Parts: sequence; structure tokens; C-alpha cells
Amino acid sequence: MRAVAGLGWLLRLPSAAQRCCSSYRKRTPTGLLQPWLLSCLSHGGVMAQYGTEQRGRRHSLDYRLYFKNSKGKYISPFHDIALFAGSSEDKEIPAKRFKINGSEVVLNMIVEVPRWTNAKMEIATKESLNPIKQDVKQGKLRYVANIFPHKGYIWNYGAFPQTWEDPSHKDDSTGCCGDNDPIDVCEIGSQVRTLGEVVQVKVLGLLGLIDEGETDWKVIALSVDDPESQKIHDIDDVRKFKPGYLEATVDWFRLYKVPDGKSENQFAFNGTFKDKAFAFEIIQSTHEYWKALLHKKADGGAIKWLRLLWKNILFPKKLISGIFLGNDY
Repeated sequence: MRAVAGLGWLLRLPSAAQRCCSSYRKRTPTGLLQPWLLSCLSHGGVMAQYGTEQRGRRHSLDYRLYFKNSKGKYISPFHDIALFAGSSEDKEIPAKRFKINGSEVVLNMIVEVPRWTNAKMEIATKESLNPIKQDVKQGKLRYVANIFPHKGYIWNYGAFPQTWEDPSHKDDSTGCCGDNDPIDVCEIGSQVRTLGEVVQVKVLGLLGLIDEGETDWKVIALSVDDPESQKIHDIDDVRKFKPGYLEATVDWFRLYKVPDGKSENQFAFNGTFKDKAFAFEIIQSTHEYWKALLHKKADGGAIKWLRLLWKNILFPKKLISGIFLGNDY
């Protein structure tokens, strides 16, 4: 019954709208961008709708990667990029009908760590605009160790926007509470993606990681433009067409903190991967927790959940803020 419910909710997705006050629609004069602009990147495909702006030097404490929409406005990758891919995204309105690739629902994934890299990059949920930054512990930048025989992360690693693992909710399957972050995604396609890239993916399955006593779901997904997308549709297809990949994934997550002097991680379901239906149920629940966060029905602590737009790029302390409005948010 749980698996059936995991797919059934997709047929009942409500429409939603996000609107900003008209005062936020003013464009920043182009000339003001130059003193601040260190790097402005845009990508083909989905990223034609989004851009990224780099500030600071890579692999430094002050590095940040900010996101912009197609109109050049600063947005939060955590809150402003729709979970469900759809034709209305370029109008800043979540799709009334989610995008279908064949018979499969397509979601937006934000790439935080490209495959084969070691820097632990992540969406800064506690900073205004939620840029991507490198994680820091005890004042030092974090890098994951190479887990033999692999180099760095063995997938394109990132997160689904508009999801949140509630730290006050104890999951029935894991017996642990959420980790206070967006739900993680391992994209297993053949292409090495770019930091900050927005990739349209289809869900294949799910791994339940218990990371230092917290529930930390890992969604296994595949880019819809991958050459193998037409033959890989569920977690069993990964075993068939990418033998050894799932086993390597479990080993990697079990061991990746051991070189830092920590114990091996544990797993729900004895490290068994759950299917696509179960994965969608978990994604649904984290999307609902995210909506509760916006409505202040859940305690997100220091999480920045407002949409924040720079009023003047030369003076970042002057901010104007607005909240999500619409039928469902």
C-alpha cells in the first residue's frame, strides 16, 4: 500500500503560483554589475532559464555561487527553483502540469558536487539567497577522502529544491529525525556536470542512510538527456545496465567519513535500495515539510526561507524581502 501511495500522489499535485511585489520587478542597471561581477556562468538546456554568479575564489572560505533567473534577478536555489520541471518555469510559476518524459515525472536537481571532485560543496540554507558554498568544520574547508578505488564523489551529487528533511520528524522507517537539509540526489548519468547546474532528472530509487544518528535519504536519479535514459527506468535497471554501481554507492556512503576518524555509517533496510514508488513517497513528504517551513508550521532554526533580492548590488546590506504567495504556498 505504501508503494501505491508513493505514485498516486503525483496525480493529485495542486497548482501553485509564486508572485513578487511589483516593487521587486525593477531591474538593476547593468553598469552597477561590473564592480561585483567576478564570474557569471550560464549553461545550455535547463540552465538557459538560470544563471550563476561566482563571488570569491574557489576553495576559499569566502567563495559563494549565487543563482539568477532568466531575467537576471537573484533567486534562492533552495526555494525559488521548482521541484517539478515544467513549461511555466521561465515565467517563475511552478508548472500546473508537471513535465513528463514518456511516462516518467521529471524533477529539477541542483548540482552541488560534480562527479570525481572532492570539495564538499552545499547549498547554504542558513544564508540569505542560499548560495552554494564549501562546507566548513572547525574553521577548515571540507574535502571528502578518496574511497579506494574511487576519486571523490562517484556521482553528480546535489539536492532537490523545495524539499526539506524535518529535524523534528522521526521517520518510521529509520527511527531517526531528518538532517535539516534538502533531500540529496545522486545522479548516475555518464556526463560530468557543472557546479550549480540545474539538471532535469527522473527518479530511479532510494537509499536510506543513517548519518551520525540522522535520516539522510539519498535519491538515485538519472538525467533525462543521458544516452541510457531510454532503457533505465527503475532501480533494477541500474543493476542490469550499470552492474556494481549500487554496491559501490553503499560502500562509499558507509566509509566516506572513516578517514576523518569517524565510525562507519549505517543504513535503513540493511542497505537495500528501495524502488521508485517508495522514493516518490519520501520526496513528497520532504516537499510537504518544506511547505510547512514556509508557513512557519515547522521550526527551521536559522534556515533562511524568504526570497531575498538585492536592492542594489553595490550595497548588499540593503535588502528587500518578499515571501512566497499563491494558492499552495
